Amino acid sequence: MTITTVGIIGAGTMGNGIAQACAVSGIDVVMVDISDAAVQKGIATVAGSLDRLIKKEKITAADKDAALARIKGSTSYDDLKTAQIVIEAATENYELKLKILKQVDALVAPEVIIASNTSSISITKLAAATSRPDRFIGMHFFNPVPMMALVEIIRGLATSDATHDAVKQLSERLGKSPITVKNAPGFVVNRILVPMINEAFFVLAEGLATPEDIDAGMKLGCNQPIGPLALADMVGLDVCLAVMDVYLSEFGDSKYRACPLLKEYVAAGRLGRKTGRGVYQY
Repeated sequence: MTITTVGIIGAGTMGNGIAQACAVSGIDVVMVDISDAAVQKGIATVAGSLDRLIKKEKITAADKDAALARIKGSTSYDDLKTAQIVIEAATENYELKLKILKQVDALVAPEVIIASNTSSISITKLAAATSRPDRFIGMHFFNPVPMMALVEIIRGLATSDATHDAVKQLSERLGKSPITVKNAPGFVVNRILVPMINEAFFVLAEGLATPEDIDAGMKLGCNQPIGPLALADMVGLDVCLAVMDVYLSEFGDSKYRACPLLKEYVAAGRLGRKTGRGVYQY
C-alpha cells in the first residue's frame, strides 16, 4: 500500500506535530478537529515551528510554503475519505477515543489503516471497537514530534504483518526511527519513564534533595537532557498521575502506586508548565 495522504484527528500538540512531520516529508495531510478555531490554531503552530526551522537554516521559505500547502484543515470527518491511513491523536481519554474510532471506522474504506497515538490505552481494546482489528495499530509519537526521532509501533493482538510493515515504512519516510512493541500498558518508553518520574517525586517528598539537585543529578549522572521533575512539568503532572493510575489498575502491582506528593500537586491545580506552576514556577 502506498500512503499519499494521512488523515489526522486532533490539531493539538501531537496532531499538528504529526501533520508537520508528514507535510515536510512530502505527504498530504487532512487534519480534523471539532472547531475551526482549533484547526486554525494547529496550522498556526505548524507555521511557527517551520519559521523557527527557517531561522536555523534547516529549511527555506519555499519549503515552508510547500509544507503548509500540503495540510488541509477541516472540521468534517468526511474529508478523511481521501486518506490511506487515519491517525487518531485526540486527548488521552478512552471513551472519547472509542467514539472517534467508531466514527472513522464507519466512514473510511475497509482497506484504510486506522492508528492511534495513545500513550497508555490498550491497542487490542481500541482495535476491538472497530470492524478492522487486523488494520488497526498503535503509532505512538513523542513530543515535540518534529524533533523526536522515535515512533513506537504497537501491535494489537490482531494487527496484521502488512499493517505493521506499512506503518513502519511510513514512519521511516517521516525520518523517524521506529521500534516495534507488543501491546501492554505504557508500551516500552512510558512504562520505564513514568515510574522513574514517580520515583523522583518520592525522593522529593522524602526531602533527600531539592528539585534542582534531583534534576541535575539525573542530567549529569544519567546523561538525560532534562531532569525527571522538569520533564513531569512539561508533560503535565495530571498526565503523569493518570498514567501511573492506569499501570496500577492494569498490572495490579503496588510498585505502580502514585506518589502522594504528585497527587497533592495535581489536587492543588499545580499541573506544570500549562498552569504556570508545577514542581517549578513558570
